[in-house]
Formats: sequence, structure tokens, C-alpha cells
Amino acid sequence: MYKEIQVEEVGAKKRLDKFLALEFPEFSRSHLQKLNEDGLILVNDKKVPSHYFLKTGDCIKIDLICPKKIDLSPDRQTKLDIVFENDDFLVINKPTGLVVHPALSYKEKTLVNQLLAYYPEIKNVGEDPLRPGIVHRLDKEVSGLLVIAKNQKSHEHLKKQFQEHRVKKEYLALVYGIMKEKRGMINFKITRGKSGKMVAKPLAEEGKEALTEFEVMKYARNKTLVLLKPQTGRTHQLRAHLKAIGHPIVGDPLYKLRKLKIKNEPSRILLHARTLGFYDLKNKWLEFNSPMPAEFKKFI
Repeated sequence: MYKEIQVEEVGAKKRLDKFLALEFPEFSRSHLQKLNEDGLILVNDKKVPSHYFLKTGDCIKIDLICPKKIDLSPDRQTKLDIVFENDDFLVINKPTGLVVHPALSYKEKTLVNQLLAYYPEIKNVGEDPLRPGIVHRLDKEVSGLLVIAKNQKSHEHLKKQFQEHRVKKEYLALVYGIMKEKRGMINFKITRGKSGKMVAKPLAEEGKEALTEFEVMKYARNKTLVLLKPQTGRTHQLRAHLKAIGHPIVGDPLYKLRKLKIKNEPSRILLHARTLGFYDLKNKWLEFNSPMPAEFKKFI
């Protein structure tokens, strides 16, 4: 499955691998270089080296994942926690530890496998055969609300709302330290660092624009319970933004500060998608809420 990208002026004069690392932050630069070596990336229908410098108007074709290596067999071992359902979509409460869709790094037992077991009709919904019905996603360790489209019309309708930032998304996070500002906006660009993790930097020249609105809800045991309202949807945005301001999320193994001496870490990241709101196909506003998980209450 190839994806096409037309290089605009802003992407010109950048190395192919660096440009693609910004376009697809969910993949490491070394992974993208390996795809190029295997002939899965073409520029103007030709194979070029990863250090090729792009020009305005170049057409990049990239095969991100080979479907033959992915297991899409239905999985009925776990029941879905359905919050709401109609003929067009369903809203579920995703548990922590569940990957939303398969990829080369995680090939089986994902939410998609569960969905195909109970809703085989969504197999052809969407543009990506590996993400049938999927409109947005949550990290494996994050719990909370997800909407899944059950038909193509609903998929396009929901996807457009996410692209235009008309969807209401609120997250609860328990972070280390006392946040002195009660509310505000984190406005740091996000890019992939040398270690493969996402990095949020103020005044960064490279990276994708990322905005996170925050509001302090409660202080507890030298920690802060904060409500997060992402205005953009970058990979690991909330986790990278909170680390960048010195308040990493409790239980986050990737985005933690080395200087913090942590005892009794929870077995999961304390980040939860609490609220999800959007318009249905009849243009009616719908809003759903998920209660605070028990792990949060224990640490608060």
C-alpha cells in the first residue's frame, strides 16, 4: 500500500530521510532508511539514496507497512468496552496495554483484531487496510475514549472533524511536581530526536507545530492532576510537552526526567482520554465521558 506525498517549497532542500521522519513521526529514521534500502520508497518513481536532497515538485511514494507480514485475524478473547453505538460508529473505552492497530513493531492482538471479530463489515472502511474504521488513536499505555467508524461515510465525516480540529478532546494526567501556573498553553514544536523519541523544544526551527492547553485540577503528594486539551494531534504530544516543561507524566517510562528519584511507580502511564465530543452525520453534537481509572485514585 503506497502513500503519495508531493513535496512543497517548505520541504525542498531537505534530505529524504529527514523529511520523512517529520512526515511520519511514528516511525524512526532508521526504520525509514531501511524501507528505502528495500525499495519501498520511490522519488519520481525511482529509487534514490536516503541522503537525496528533495526538490519542489518531487513526488514521493512510500510503502510504510507490508500487509502480508501483519496478522489481521479476528480476536474474540477480549470483549469491547462499548460506551455508545449506533449504525454509523461506536465509542469505546480503550484499556491500557492495548495497541490500536497493527504495525511492523506490533503485528497481532490489537484493537483492530477485536473490532474485526465483532464488526467484520468494517474491514473495508477507511483508506488503510491495516486501520479499518480507525479515525484516531491512543498510545498503547494510554486508556480512554476512542470513536470507530462503521461505514465509509461516517469515517470521512469524523476524519474531517479531526483534521479541522473541531473534535473536543480532554485528557486527565497526573504529573510529577507542583505546576505553578494554574492554566496556560504549551506551544512547542515537536520533532523526532536522535534516540527515536519525540522531542518538544521552545523556539525550535524544525518540527511540527503542537499546542496543548492545560488546567490544574488538584495537587496531591507533590504531584499535580491536570486537565489537558490538545489543539493538535502530534505523536506523543502530551507526553513530550509535559516533559519539556519539567512535569513528566507519572508512570511514563519513555518521557521521564533522569534527575527524578521515583519510588512506587505505577505499572501504567497515568494519562487517560476522559472526554470526546464530535458531530454525528445529522450534525448533532455528541459528547462522551469516561470515569477516572482506579490507578489514578490510588496515586492521588
